[in-house]
Amino acid sequence: MSSFYADMKGSTHPLAPPEIAVKAIPDDERVWVPQAPDVWFRPLMLNTLAGQWCNLLRVRKSGILSRHLHPNPVHGFVLKGRWKYLEHDWVAETGSYVFEPPGEIHTLWVPEDTEEMITFFNITGCMYYMNERDEHVGFEDVFKKIDMCRRHYAACGLGADYLDQFIR
Repeated sequence: MSSFYADMKGSTHPLAPPEIAVKAIPDDERVWVPQAPDVWFRPLMLNTLAGQWCNLLRVRKSGILSRHLHPNPVHGFVLKGRWKYLEHDWVAETGSYVFEPPGEIHTLWVPEDTEEMITFFNITGCMYYMNERDEHVGFEDVFKKIDMCRRHYAACGLGADYLDQFIR
């Protein structure tokens, strides 16, 4: 080990950003950012250099949430509830890990018997929203997520700078 790191006594490199350690499912409902009716996300980490974000997605309705594709891999872990992609036979339920390869168009659907679904997602790049003809109709990336959060946190009283703790 180099003397530089030995002298740091367990610290990180001085140029490294600070770690993030937060209660993932917050007590304060205002932390959840509205995305659509009965759909929210909770930012955990927004990496502006890698174009990556980690968040919890919470859905309190049944039906189709979105049809989309990712140009990069996505990792998901279901904390509560159930969901599936209409294009596949599997169902992701509490405790399930999901790996989504890049380039696939899929339609996220939450079944009627699911009161609440919460899933952790780790996304790099963006999400391209697609219509039924496989045409691009919108997108989200880390910067759109940041903008959504800042507007929401300013409006709900947490303050636009509340988000800064999650940006790297």
